[in-house]
Amino acid sequence: MKSLAQFLLILILAYVAGMVLPWWSAALVAFLITALYPSTPGKSFFISFLAVFVLWIVLAFYQDIRNDHLLANRMSITIMKVKSAPLIGVVSAFIGGLTAGFAGLTAAYIRSKKTVKVTA
Repeated sequence: MKSLAQFLLILILAYVAGMVLPWWSAALVAFLITALYPSTPGKSFFISFLAVFVLWIVLAFYQDIRNDHLLANRMSITIMKVKSAPLIGVVSAFIGGLTAGFAGLTAAYIRSKKTVKVTA
């Protein structure tokens, strides 16, 4: 249940932050929520990744449908040399999810205060 609350909190706050702040505010939200609600590093990465991935893919497809796939098709041809509107949405959501996932992972490691010994 705690994971679901953390997921929904990241999703909602990332959406609100994205309305007034730059795109990387989703990573900031994931970092702060994971720092406040600690969990294991793997779970923190997965929850943060999934929350932002779902948010960005829903927003991308909503905007894509509103403009009749015009921009997404042109961008996918320009960037990936393939005319696929859903693919550009998935790729952008994956990038946003990775950014938030690593932010959540960083917060989990900072919160756990585990030190890593590096031997030369």
